[in-house]
Amino acid sequence: MKKFILPLLVAGALFAAPAHAQQKFGAKETAAAKPGKATAASYAVQPQLSTLGWVGKKVGGQHNGTISVKDGAVQVKGNQIVGGTFAFDMSTIKVADLTDPEWNGKLVGHLKNDDFFAVDKNPTATFVITNIKNIKPDAQGNNAQITGNLSIKGKTNPVTFPAKVGVKDGVASASGVATVDRTKYDVKYGSTLFGAAADKAIEDNFTLSFNVIAKQ
Repeated sequence: MKKFILPLLVAGALFAAPAHAQQKFGAKETAAAKPGKATAASYAVQPQLSTLGWVGKKVGGQHNGTISVKDGAVQVKGNQIVGGTFAFDMSTIKVADLTDPEWNGKLVGHLKNDDFFAVDKNPTATFVITNIKNIKPDAQGNNAQITGNLSIKGKTNPVTFPAKVGVKDGVASASGVATVDRTKYDVKYGSTLFGAAADKAIEDNFTLSFNVIAKQ
């Protein structure tokens, strides 16, 4: 039976969270202030209002779907987002483009097994912001460049992408699209770099589209 694949992840087995990401998410506490320094307020991520979508491409087609946001916290100073930590529930991987229940189930099962995200062993993926740089707004409305550490299947790598961010009336939001190289997270199935035939290849890069909402 033909197997399907997802070029990664959230973008994100996003998965054994790095030690500095294993703090309790969603706490509405402020960071300890240094003399002369403004404190950052912690906004709790709203899973029911936040989304993470994925697109993986292969020879002759592609698949797309979603992964649920588990929890997280966004750090805010004034009206600026200055940091954040996010967790994603890999057990909730869904495929949106296959309407046949049998084929949909087969692909979801394949994505969850050891060929891809090994969800039984790595049920959570994480993203921790390490830097946010303001940029001139582009055609998509992106006004920031975000860099952070994405963890999937116990592997952590830096990822940088443009995003639209803002804070207003006690609500912090961030949206954008990140491109991720799945092979850096030991997701090598179907990669020509690891022996797959060219006519059966799955692209190494996949995209994660996100919309995160956090509230005080």
